[in-house]
Amino acid sequence: MNSSSAELAPSDLRGLSMLAADGVVEVSRLVEQLHHSIARVSPPVGSGASGTTRGITGLVYRSIRTIAGLAGTGVGLALDRFGPAMPIGRTRLQREQLLSVLNGVLGDHLEARGNPLAIDMRFLVDGVVLDLDEGVPDRVAEKVGSRLLVSLHGLCLNERHWIQPATGDSLPEALARTRGFTPVFLRYNSGRHISCNGEELAVQLERLVQAWPVPVDEIVLLGHSMGGLIARSAGHHGAVEGRDWIESLSAIMSLGSPHHGAPLERIGHGLERLLGISPYSAPFTRLGRLRSAGITDLRYGNLCREDWQDRNRFEPSQDHRRALERADHVRHYVVAATLDQRQGSLRSKTIGDGLVTVPSALGRHPVSELQVPARPEHQLVVCRTSHMDLMHRRRVIRQLKDWI
Repeated sequence: MNSSSAELAPSDLRGLSMLAADGVVEVSRLVEQLHHSIARVSPPVGSGASGTTRGITGLVYRSIRTIAGLAGTGVGLALDRFGPAMPIGRTRLQREQLLSVLNGVLGDHLEARGNPLAIDMRFLVDGVVLDLDEGVPDRVAEKVGSRLLVSLHGLCLNERHWIQPATGDSLPEALARTRGFTPVFLRYNSGRHISCNGEELAVQLERLVQAWPVPVDEIVLLGHSMGGLIARSAGHHGAVEGRDWIESLSAIMSLGSPHHGAPLERIGHGLERLLGISPYSAPFTRLGRLRSAGITDLRYGNLCREDWQDRNRFEPSQDHRRALERADHVRHYVVAATLDQRQGSLRSKTIGDGLVTVPSALGRHPVSELQVPARPEHQLVVCRTSHMDLMHRRRVIRQLKDWI
């Protein structure tokens, strides 16, 4: 047994067995739909015959799904007898990376199914996962100050991705150390709707401030990629709900955040629609629809529940985003990257850092209400830099220090 599998707890094995059973069910539905189209000799283009197979064939497919569901549940119950869930905060790197990717791709499904692999939103200080019901541990409380720098990772990542492998240091810690802030890291399920994470973060920040051992004078939110969107969503919900912590929020800083969507999600949505033109390829759209709500939110950069509620996220749609509530005293800082040598090039506008275009990362939009209110002097474009490199570039760190 390799080291990564040895690190799995009984709760992990139960979650993986549930996920495997769900996979068998989905694959059986895909194959049955394709089988049905072939049996009906559907035309090559068009919607084809809808429905499922009948008779013995239909019974076989239904039996497969029933057995898979029972097997997943039975294995999970058996594994529960071997021991409790792994305690929060006592995990190893390989397990955390696996869970981060799984949650980014399937996090909404894991949460809906009650799968123990779903990540709960937690704050970390000095490597310690906080339980806000119990307050801040004494060994952490003695080191903290009144100014908080809360850092949010991106899709499929976790708080460890802020660390630069060469030095072992991280941008948030370097920034906090030189400007008198206490670095606080957020761990969350990046497959949930961005608005759901934003709503929960608004609540959790209120609880964090109440549990903090000293009065909180200032809060800065620093987000990479999706993390910047969740920071803005939390700011919106905090303002709408009248949360006390909003008065302490001084700035929201985003690095490579797709404020107006990411091209890869729009391309993926287009390919999914293309598969749907034939009854023989349409069943494979099920595979594309496995991607999480967090990923589909990146088509336009949805930050509010109203942006997606009562709409099928897999159907063709326009940008339905609403304007955000903004606290006038909160400053916005945006950093974009481009793989090109020039920030105004066609490549910067269409590819950007490989995942996010420069205009989207800068929050620029023809509709003024949807623009990120970052002043020109609060915007930075870094050339010859990829999406992930943004977290480790010295120029970015220097600029953030100047801004903060």
